[in-house]
Amino acid sequence: MSKPINRLKIKIKEPKDVANLLMEELKYEKREIAKVIILNTQNVVMKIVDVSYGGTSYAILEPKEILLEAIKMQAPKIILVHNHPSGDSTPSKNDYRATDRIYEAADIMGIELLDHIIIGDNNYESILAKKKIEREIKR
Repeated sequence: MSKPINRLKIKIKEPKDVANLLMEELKYEKREIAKVIILNTQNVVMKIVDVSYGGTSYAILEPKEILLEAIKMQAPKIILVHNHPSGDSTPSKNDYRATDRIYEAADIMGIELLDHIIIGDNNYESILAKKKIEREIKR
C-alpha cells in the first residue's frame, strides 16, 4: 500500500521529477490508480501512498483519503498523482474539480498541495501548471 522511501532522498523540484518517479509504474496500468507523494519542507519524498483504485476511466479522489497519511505524519506538503489508462494525460473536468476540493481541504489542514500530476503513456500533465497558464491567458 505504501512505500517509505525517504532514505533515498528523492527531491521533487518540478513535475518532470514526479513523472520520472512514477511513470514506469503507472503508464501501463489498466485502471486508474491514485497516489499521494508525501514531502517534507525541502520537498524530499518521505513516503508514497496508494489512496484509490478505480476503473478504466475514473478513480474516486476523496480529500479525507488523500490527506489521511499526510496528517498522521504531520507532513507539510503533498503531490497527488494518478494515471489515465487511455494513455492520454489531458485532465478531465472531474480532475480539475477534484484538485480544487483537495487543494481547499489540504489548505484547511495546513498542508500544501504542490501539484496534481496525471500520467499517461509516456506523457504527463500538471494540473496546477495548466491552471496557471489558463489564468495568465485570461488576463
